Amino acid sequence: MKDTRSDLGKKLARGVQSLFDDRGYASMTEVNLKTRRRVDVMGINDKGRILIAEIKSGAADFRSDTKWQEYLEFCDEFYFAVDENFPTDLLPSDQGLILTDGFDADILRPSADFKLNAARRKNVTLRFARQAAQRLRSKD
Repeated sequence: MKDTRSDLGKKLARGVQSLFDDRGYASMTEVNLKTRRRVDVMGINDKGRILIAEIKSGAADFRSDTKWQEYLEFCDEFYFAVDENFPTDLLPSDQGLILTDGFDADILRPSADFKLNAARRKNVTLRFARQAAQRLRSKD
């Protein structure tokens, strides 16, 4: 799988993964959904709760993104993840917000609870597991 993120995007994703790990979530970047969209970072905890973070490296990145709302039906919590230089007033105030420097991250604004239904949760969890296994296999 080719990683299409910028260096800044990769750095910010690392910080989000560190936060997700600290909260008890196994996480992975570039997770494909059944809609053929790909989320930047997804985390799943031992209860099956699913988080998605959409990395935004700058204002132009956010303005050109027309797909992020499609991710809301695939998670329990959704966050935009940005660095300290991002103009956060551009982001929708009703969505979660993570600030990261690539090493550490903090939730500045909590996410709404999207209450993922059981059938969708099963589908997302299985896709996550299969992609993780395929990535491990490709390293052999």
